[in-house]
Amino acid sequence: MTAMPADTLPPYAQTMGIRILHAGDGARGPVLEMAFASGLSGRPGMLHGGAISGLLDMCASATLNHELRQRGVEPRFKPIGITIDFLRGGLKQPTFARGRVTRVGRRVATVMVEAWQADATDDQAPLAPTNGNIIAAARLHLRLGQDVAAEGDGE
Repeated sequence: MTAMPADTLPPYAQTMGIRILHAGDGARGPVLEMAFASGLSGRPGMLHGGAISGLLDMCASATLNHELRQRGVEPRFKPIGITIDFLRGGLKQPTFARGRVTRVGRRVATVMVEAWQADATDDQAPLAPTNGNIIAAARLHLRLGQDVAAEGDGE
């Protein structure tokens, strides 16, 4: 388990073309963006589901990292389970993701993440999903390091 610096993503994310679009503030976690590239295509004209899964995974890590740092805790965690619901196919356009920490226990944290694609005419779409543009949703469980403890919602 390693800590991820607050303003960086791991090399895997960089290889996928994932960047932090909005660093997050207060209770709202970061928004990540993944630009479409030919290496991320699946069936003709579509974004590969593995690329979407990678974005969701990176977003969950960035979100939990943000949350733990907000609590003054050095983030140490690793993914132990992920469930993804693909709601529709991803198109050849930028994809965004934002997560929300739903639980932090003594040993496990749970993060919900949504990925969406924006209509080019919607100025707010990169910051939050709107009706009908969510392409996938995920729930991730992450094992916390021994030095991470939450107040009051123990496990």
